[in-house]
Amino acid sequence: MTKFRNLLQQSSNICRRPFFRVSTVRNASESAVLPTVLVEKDSHITLIGINREQQRNAIDANTAQQISKAISDFDADDTSPVGVLYGVGGSFSAGYDVVELEAEAERGSLDFLLRHEGSVGPTRRHLRKPIVCGINGFCVASGLELALLCDLRVMEDTAVLGFFNRRLGVPLSDGGTVRLAAAVGYSNAVDIIETGRRVYAREALRIGLVNRMVATGTALGQAVNLAFSIAKFPLSSLQHDRNAVLANANAYERPGFHAAVNNEIMNVSSAMITDMQEGVKRFKTSEVKGPKTDSWHIKEKSIPDWEKAEIAIEEEQKKR
Repeated sequence: MTKFRNLLQQSSNICRRPFFRVSTVRNASESAVLPTVLVEKDSHITLIGINREQQRNAIDANTAQQISKAISDFDADDTSPVGVLYGVGGSFSAGYDVVELEAEAERGSLDFLLRHEGSVGPTRRHLRKPIVCGINGFCVASGLELALLCDLRVMEDTAVLGFFNRRLGVPLSDGGTVRLAAAVGYSNAVDIIETGRRVYAREALRIGLVNRMVATGTALGQAVNLAFSIAKFPLSSLQHDRNAVLANANAYERPGFHAAVNNEIMNVSSAMITDMQEGVKRFKTSEVKGPKTDSWHIKEKSIPDWEKAEIAIEEEQKKR
């Protein structure tokens, strides 16, 4: 029995302790330089991990290319019916790397938004097979768009979602407007997109943005367990039913989906460059970054009063 299955079986209480530690997917020693994307196959499950922990798994161009390759390889692998996507360490992904975003803005370029498959992975196409996403910490901006690529999302009760790119003047370009509206409906989608606010686990579960809410530290293990439960079924009938669901969901119907995603890209204009330049400057001066990171640690003064109230309510609920 493989190491992941052993670790899954060793968990006596799936709601209180993680199934396995992230380090189990590492093929190299702790002292070695690891790639920014980790790929491991356990039995029939393919695990894909974003591995830029010091940057809260912010995705640069190189990492985006590796994510695209890893997901494309999984999608073409007929021996692996289900994948798991996760972030190494304390966050799933803080979105597109702000350092590269700043460089793009200074060059007056929007090329990173217009990459063929997507700025953070193969987000502008349908996948043949399901991926389960394990969400912890921050899953924001284009990191949330990447999570929306997955069929199922397992979110820890302390994790945070949101399109924080709104604060930087960066548009959604990785299918987020299409997939979010399909998942949570028009009203919820425009609320989340236009305000750029935080979305906590209870709300995300209630509106259908995520499928499971789990205890802190267990998202990856729960996602793997869910993937194994799906993988035991015959693949052909599963794919048939999955494709039927996609075809019947208006925004996910293939021609309509591609038209909607292309509309995202076509509406990206050079006028947004100025907004991006100013947004990055605000981020650099008004946001507090952790050591060696360019991530979302928001100063209290930068959070509107209504969002502070939401945070206070959420913190009070966690104590109960």
